[in-house]
Amino acid sequence: MSTLTFDTLKFANQLKTAGVPASHAEAEAKALSEVFEANWSELSTKADLREVETNLRYEIKQDIADLRKDMDARFAGVDARFAGVDAKLEKTESALRQEMSDMKFELLKWLIGLAVAQVGLVIGLLKFLP
Repeated sequence: MSTLTFDTLKFANQLKTAGVPASHAEAEAKALSEVFEANWSELSTKADLREVETNLRYEIKQDIADLRKDMDARFAGVDARFAGVDAKLEKTESALRQEMSDMKFELLKWLIGLAVAQVGLVIGLLKFLP
């Protein structure tokens, strides 16, 4: 960690040169030095910033991994629901095909019956009509 230094002697001498009394210049230099020391201890260093960056990257990676797990679980549930729907649709489709086949057979029976009755009616009409 690099430290910044404040040259209090140089600052006090500059104040003396400017006409400030010696005791006053030394008191100002000491007070300013204390302020700088208090504020410099609060400053972040590059190492501090790198540590924060590393921690944030780790937390973000963890959050992304957690989100992926959550999304995978949700999609698995959706896939399971769709699998159930697909099975129901297959059963319904199979039942509809069977019902259509039965209806086709019934319709064919009726058509053949009507055709036979029609032929009989035509023959009967031809026989009884002059």
